[in-house]
Amino acid sequence: MSKRKVAYYYDTDVGAYTYGLGHPMKPHRIRVTHDLVTAYGMLDMMHVLRPKRATPEVMSSFHTDEYVHFLNSVTPETAEKMTYQGTRFLVGEDNPAFEGVFEFCSISAGGTIGAAQRLTSGAADIAINWAGGLHHAKKREASGFCYINDIVLGILELLRTYPRVLYIDIDCHHGDGVEEAFYTSDRVMTCSFHKFGEYFPGTGTQEDKGRGKGKGYAVNVPLKDGITDEAFKSVFEPVIAKILDVYRPSAVVLQCGADSLAGDKLGCFNLTMHGHASCVTFLRKQNIPLILLGGGGYTVKNVARTWTYETACALGIENEIDPNLPFNQYFEWFGPRYRLEVPENNMDDLNVKEGSLDTVRAMALEQLQQLSGAPSVAMQDVPRESVMQHLGFGKDEEEGRDELDERLAQHARYVYNLQETDTATEDSSSSDSWDSDESSTSQNNWRRGPYRSSSASRINGRYANHNNHQPHPTTAERKRMSLLTGQYYDIPLREEGFAHYDGAALLVKPMRRRFFQSVLSAGWDDVGVVDAAVGMRAGAVNGFGYGNGRGVGEEMMRVVGGDGGAGIDGYGEEDDGEDYDDDVAMSVES
Repeated sequence: MSKRKVAYYYDTDVGAYTYGLGHPMKPHRIRVTHDLVTAYGMLDMMHVLRPKRATPEVMSSFHTDEYVHFLNSVTPETAEKMTYQGTRFLVGEDNPAFEGVFEFCSISAGGTIGAAQRLTSGAADIAINWAGGLHHAKKREASGFCYINDIVLGILELLRTYPRVLYIDIDCHHGDGVEEAFYTSDRVMTCSFHKFGEYFPGTGTQEDKGRGKGKGYAVNVPLKDGITDEAFKSVFEPVIAKILDVYRPSAVVLQCGADSLAGDKLGCFNLTMHGHASCVTFLRKQNIPLILLGGGGYTVKNVARTWTYETACALGIENEIDPNLPFNQYFEWFGPRYRLEVPENNMDDLNVKEGSLDTVRAMALEQLQQLSGAPSVAMQDVPRESVMQHLGFGKDEEEGRDELDERLAQHARYVYNLQETDTATEDSSSSDSWDSDESSTSQNNWRRGPYRSSSASRINGRYANHNNHQPHPTTAERKRMSLLTGQYYDIPLREEGFAHYDGAALLVKPMRRRFFQSVLSAGWDDVGVVDAAVGMRAGAVNGFGYGNGRGVGEEMMRVVGGDGGAGIDGYGEEDDGEDYDDDVAMSVES
């Protein structure tokens, strides 16, 4: 039995999803890894848990409501329409709208959030979620095979208890999504070891160091093709040791992307299984709460080998397991040698050949040397539960709803969707930038993407303008790189009338967006007026399911004991149900 308390998260459904025929991302690799871990008998040494799936409300703690609603609603058949011909949310070919995409994301995010909660409660010293590590996902769009950024959600959970968190990324690709999320914060330090130079996502230079309070707390170590175990270790351990000494993190999140292994289909490094796993061993020795996550990795048999070995490293039994693979369901996949190994190949190490490694290491250490010390956080009582849990949200799923709960929820949801119909893009088209959008002056201008350059920052409920400067996107700022092809493609800026994706897209005259405010001049106290508006709109919805020919308002007033609705002047003419059938049906799904 390991001396460390290790929690292992796995959902049996995760291997059943597929990105599509020919797509390099294979969720089935997690199932293969689990089968190999089971064959080695490691499950008896860990606390094995099935993660609670993340809800849309939890995902919205980082991602926008519109984006989460989109993922929860999109299907392969509706993807073209809901992405506005591929210009919203899922842009390019990297992120297809495959069947069950939201369920897959909820498993991935739920495992990482559960791992974080396991650490903060003290129930585990090391927590593992190989289904996580999707580090490219942005606040309002998918990127690089990643839809929901489970890492950011997990770190946010850690920050409820720990004052400082260190995120380390050893994926072959730059961890741009996580870095961008915490680019202006000193409570999270991000450190990424990645390939740089005409390589997805095209970001991660050493000039990108953070901004504002987060200046200096984003560490990038750009590498070149063919780096070997010895060279990687010579830069990883000094940099991480310096970070631990200067920053003194309370917890560490390690993204173990396996596309940095030798022979990966999309990678270009030359690391062996042991060289990759040495990062896990090094961090385990530091006696700091640790989360291990998956990530990239597109040669399935090598991914399974490496993550199995790194599970053994977390348990401290890496020297005890047999290098000859035990029989398992996928045994024939590992031929012809059937061994727990990923050997290096004959690539040239350009980092040593061109002498760039010493320069990169020196610049990273110099950046860390300039930090004044570990940032402090004001002492405060840690909430025993989230605000959402305290207010009772989510209990319906566990305890069930009675008839009154169902009707009230249905009514509130429908009224909310009606509010959306009277929204426009006045706020969405504002040119203010959110916290980390305008964070870098890098030569790549990667902080000013097509959405981010024109999106707004909401800080404490108000929109903030950084330096009163309005960015002006250029042609170069409208491009994204594809992970599949490595080619750049143009992204159109948002046109007027497209606020990404609105739940009930019944476009009317432009006006400022309002949430849960009366569509009339009357206040919410005048329930009859609001219900009359609901009833009028309900008449235009075919097959909505209320029955008896009564409007929603009348039905609701019967429930709460009201007297029906009053007439409304100037609200607009009744809509034709046929025009809006699809949109309304999609927006009211529970």
